[in-house]
Amino acid sequence: MAEAVSGGNDRAAALEPDREAVLAVNQALYEALENGDLEAVEAIWLGPGEADDKGGVFCVHPGWPALTGRAQVTRSYMLIMANTEYIQFFLTDVEVDVQGDVALVTCTENILSGGEPEEEGELGPLVGGKVVSTNLFRRTANGWKLWSHHGSPVLTSGDDEDDDEDE
Repeated sequence: MAEAVSGGNDRAAALEPDREAVLAVNQALYEALENGDLEAVEAIWLGPGEADDKGGVFCVHPGWPALTGRAQVTRSYMLIMANTEYIQFFLTDVEVDVQGDVALVTCTENILSGGEPEEEGELGPLVGGKVVSTNLFRRTANGWKLWSHHGSPVLTSGDDEDDDEDE
């Protein structure tokens, strides 16, 4: 029995550098989004040559249809950045699982963003939201790259107030 436990601990220890590398790339994605750095976001996703052999890249933003391919995914981030004055991510519930050359990260994105200002020249209100995200990474010759992102909105207690009024 002790050998089984020891073997499990050895495997976990061997995977720790991969886990740390994946978490660093995952964090870099959110930092690039906060900074409005489209080039950094693009560099985190699988490149054209890296994605061709096993399919493309995939992305689902909350409320969006599924996007396939680098062109659609890049365009989506361009639109988000062009229409978002301020955004900040606080990641919680972060879990990572590495299986060979594939890694899965799940997390809750606690998002703070700038809303539309009431009058021109003013700053808009800060708006909060939550998204549960699944980010799938692949190991490449250039390190871990994002292969798929899926974000689903989390309803908060205030989101269903209209439903309560109808009852």
